[in-house]
Amino acid sequence: MKKEDLLNSDFLKQFKSGKELESFLSQLHKRGIEQMLEGELDDHLGYDKHAKSDQSNARNGYGCKTIRTDFGETRIDVPRDREGSFEPVIVPKRKSMAEGVESLVVSLYAKGMSNADIEEQLLEMYDFRLSTSAISRITARVTEDITAWQNRPLEEVYLIVWMDGIVFKVRENSRVANKTVYIAVGLRRDGKKQVLGLWLGKTESAAFWMGVLTDLKARGVVDILITATDNLNGFTDTIRNVFPESRTQICVVHQIRNACRYVVWKDKKEFTADMKLIYDATTREAAEAALDDFAAKWEGKYGYAINSWRDNWQDLTVFFDFPVVIRRIIYTTNLIENLNGKIRKYIKNKLSFPTDEAVIKSVYLAVREATKKWTMPIRDWGLVLNQFLIIFAGRVRL
Repeated sequence: MKKEDLLNSDFLKQFKSGKELESFLSQLHKRGIEQMLEGELDDHLGYDKHAKSDQSNARNGYGCKTIRTDFGETRIDVPRDREGSFEPVIVPKRKSMAEGVESLVVSLYAKGMSNADIEEQLLEMYDFRLSTSAISRITARVTEDITAWQNRPLEEVYLIVWMDGIVFKVRENSRVANKTVYIAVGLRRDGKKQVLGLWLGKTESAAFWMGVLTDLKARGVVDILITATDNLNGFTDTIRNVFPESRTQICVVHQIRNACRYVVWKDKKEFTADMKLIYDATTREAAEAALDDFAAKWEGKYGYAINSWRDNWQDLTVFFDFPVVIRRIIYTTNLIENLNGKIRKYIKNKLSFPTDEAVIKSVYLAVREATKKWTMPIRDWGLVLNQFLIIFAGRVRL
């Protein structure tokens, strides 16, 4: 019911006292919350109330919960499902109504929705209106979370750290500029992945990465065994200046893309198939032979591609120094590129951002959503860890 309706004298005349009006509004609020919960359960089960379904899970009556609102304490009916897997968002278990609304708003914002979109979504799905200013206040609190997260202590040793950047358009001084959010993901000693931080800069440069690596060291990182990065001029030297014992591997996927950049379409399939023989070789010597064959066939037409392999050969082939079980983990930044893909998916509706703070806030929330399932060690972790313990004896302690 709109505010102007409540203030209408004809409407107010039906209530004998302010207490009656407050009771009416409390009941109206209660029904609104219960309708929102019904909508959540519909979404969880995948079908509407009273609709037929062949699913094993179904509605299973109601439970009661007392919530605290602006109208005082209110008892509401919370729908249940047969399997007990329904976890309400708007009124979470062991949390208040306000916390539930905030969690829902932040989740929708993380998926790339604007404040106006969130207001419309809440109204459409739950028949619940939350102003854009209230939504803005909720999402603004995320800035405090980012500050705490970005300055949190890190582990002393990471087995592998992948580093990459993703470009966004940000409005600056009445124009739109490209800015890069740099991301570092570390592989911990328990085999689990962890996003170490986010940093915003105008260009991806070795100087900027020096600041990123220095920040990691200031937050407690003593040693990184292996780094996997794209082929940025001077990046390898930058890493060695901060973490001198780290082995640096240039991302082979980036190398392939750069080599194929100017290859004509009719040659691309054969060109990439021949190039695959280089990085799929079993030894560095076999890879060198494959590179020689590749050069003999393509150097006349695509000499720059051959030169890019030869110029970066030492840093491109570091992975050959390691057993097969960990080669594919380190020779590509696919892991971080998959994360970048999920970030782009979450915020694909935002063509540009009004401020630097807005882009960092959106990327942080997208990262938080995308990494919720990072709860298990990487595949074949026991085997991988044993190899690290042997190769880096003395530098890895459990």
